[in-house]
Amino acid sequence: MPSSRTGRPPVQRARVVRRPAVPRTARDNPFKRLHGRARKAWDRPLTAYYLILGGSLLITVLGLVMVYSASQITALQMSLGGSFFFRKQFLAASIGGVLLLVASRMPVKLHRALAYPILAGAVFMMALVQVPGIGMSVNGNQNWISLGGSFQIQPSEFGKLALVLWGADLLARKQDRKLLAQWKHMLVPLVPVAFMLLGLIMLGGDMGTAIILTAILFGLLWLAGAPTRLFVGVLSVAAFIGVVLIKTSPNRMARLQCIGATDPGPGDACWQAVHGIYALASGGIFGSGLGASVEKWGQLPEAHTDFIFAVTGEELGLAGTLSVLALFAALGYAGIRVAGRTEDPFVRYAAGGVTTWITAQAVINIGAVLGLLPIAGVPLPLFSYGGSALLPTMFAIGLLIAFAREEPAARAALAMRQPRFGRKRGAGASARDREPRRWNTMRRRASAARSSGER
Repeated sequence: MPSSRTGRPPVQRARVVRRPAVPRTARDNPFKRLHGRARKAWDRPLTAYYLILGGSLLITVLGLVMVYSASQITALQMSLGGSFFFRKQFLAASIGGVLLLVASRMPVKLHRALAYPILAGAVFMMALVQVPGIGMSVNGNQNWISLGGSFQIQPSEFGKLALVLWGADLLARKQDRKLLAQWKHMLVPLVPVAFMLLGLIMLGGDMGTAIILTAILFGLLWLAGAPTRLFVGVLSVAAFIGVVLIKTSPNRMARLQCIGATDPGPGDACWQAVHGIYALASGGIFGSGLGASVEKWGQLPEAHTDFIFAVTGEELGLAGTLSVLALFAALGYAGIRVAGRTEDPFVRYAAGGVTTWITAQAVINIGAVLGLLPIAGVPLPLFSYGGSALLPTMFAIGLLIAFAREEPAARAALAMRQPRFGRKRGAGASARDREPRRWNTMRRRASAARSSGER
């Protein structure tokens, strides 16, 4: 072995094997990591539960704030207190919160048992609207019942909830008996009962609520797997009836002609639609500030009900309107996820019906404010003023929460949770946890320091 000058054997250096360099874009790409984390978050079992609960509460709270801001001028013009409409909406939201909590804790069997009573009650109340002396007209629509004082109720809003629950129970029972493959079992009695509800609504002239009810009907048929010919046939009949109702009403024809209008037109026929666009256009990115709307000072009709989204755009700007849209999109996604992941047919139909109801109503309201759709006179769900619309909607949100909790993975995740305080000591606890708790007081420490024979 050759030696060095010092007489010591030379030190053999280890050969370093270099690995091929991994491109940084493939190894540490922040967008891919962010996408992976977001995908994991979306796939968690409680994602739908949190989206429904958090999204609905945020929409309701923001709606209360905007109702207070948008309704002050209207209340003062009516010689009422500035917080009059806000107090009524807050009372309705409190009652709705109780309904949401009750519905979210009710078992699915109890929801199905309530389907027929709710349908019967809704039909009875909608028929009472047409009785002289009981029903009352608001803005030309005979769809209200006075409860005394300033409180009124609109039974057609409860008809939406009735159709969802009853239709879901009916289709689920027919699916269990394998009857949905026959077109007569798919249509009867679902379509006749839905058309009966539509007839009662149209007797009062409420075209907007009739459109929402029609959307719920089509959503249930779609979820039931209706053939394309059957679906197109029912859609054609509904479209024909809608065209006839619009053609025979000058008011509805005038609303249809205001789509995309930028000028009030002769006789200010498009005044509300145009001033809604004015409110959105003057908001900018971050708005003029909460409470600083100009259009609500008598220029924009129904600023706290049908056109509250326009006031939101004026005061909170593009950021506020996009936030509202994002909350509704998250709520719709969570509802679709609940309907798609369940094995229970009733849960699938009911969750799909509620999601169709809230999404379609939000699209129609926002589309009318943006000038893309005719003004249908429907409120923005959970956001606009109106206790009759808020109560059944919050009960429907409680349905979605209950269904999200019933998912097997979500149920297991909730069962694994334990409260931080007051945990029960089980058999798996340590010996220290199983021992009785000793309070470390001065008297006990003094007693422990004494010997056994000392007194």
